[in-house]
Amino acid sequence: MAARRELTFLIAEPERRLLRAIAARLPRWVTSDGLTVVGMAGALGTGAAYALSTLSTAWLWAASALLVVNWLGDSLDGTLARVRRAERPRYGYYLDHIVDAFSTAAIGAGIGLSPYVDLGVALMGVLAYLILSINIYLESQAFGVFRLGYSRIGPTEARIVLVAANVALAVSGPSAAVIPVATGTAAAFVIGMFVLVGTRIGRNLSALARVEPLPTSLPPTAAPRSPRPARPRTLLRLPTARSPAAGAPFVCAPTRFTSRRRARPRKRATRRDRNTLRA
Repeated sequence: MAARRELTFLIAEPERRLLRAIAARLPRWVTSDGLTVVGMAGALGTGAAYALSTLSTAWLWAASALLVVNWLGDSLDGTLARVRRAERPRYGYYLDHIVDAFSTAAIGAGIGLSPYVDLGVALMGVLAYLILSINIYLESQAFGVFRLGYSRIGPTEARIVLVAANVALAVSGPSAAVIPVATGTAAAFVIGMFVLVGTRIGRNLSALARVEPLPTSLPPTAAPRSPRPARPRTLLRLPTARSPAAGAPFVCAPTRFTSRRRARPRKRATRRDRNTLRA
């Protein structure tokens, strides 16, 4: 998109340099669309690994590895297009963000299906993350700036938090005390996301209200035109043989309509006919 990109989260600059170095060394058969597919596959695999962690905590290690695959495909597809100067701004903007929405839903649903976090809390986390993303997309249209992240936290930092949580859960092992702690921590993160997006929306509305204040007075409007009075209909009075007396009601004489057919010319009398008439 035409919006200016601003990357303000913690590891934005080191990540940018690492991604550009990787993109410059990739073979030509690797494409941006292929990396997008890899990122989506990593998200689906992460969700499945979280759901399978009910069977064994070893699946948490698989979830962490697949989060790295998701990061590589999701972050490297746009960088590869920019390095090769093959950007398609509108196509890439749409594809990247629609895939991000499905990836977020898959990972969140997998966390909710794991034995560590309540499903309702996990789905509220998905809702909060999607609201955060929608607000970023609206900001890029309203302000012309694409801020990929909130304060110092971006998508990469969120993945690092998930990997750290996976390691902690895998090391501690399954126990009755772990479940309420994990659910409480997840709920705290969800509440924090809602507070963060609410504060950001309030600041955005305040800035837009200063740019576009309410008008102090209504603009002058033209006076409404009065409707033209209807012209009275006059009856056509037909002439009569004599004029009516004063005070008497006027009666219209019936009109005699003559046929439009022309009269047939009379036949001229012959000499025999005249002699017959004289006799």
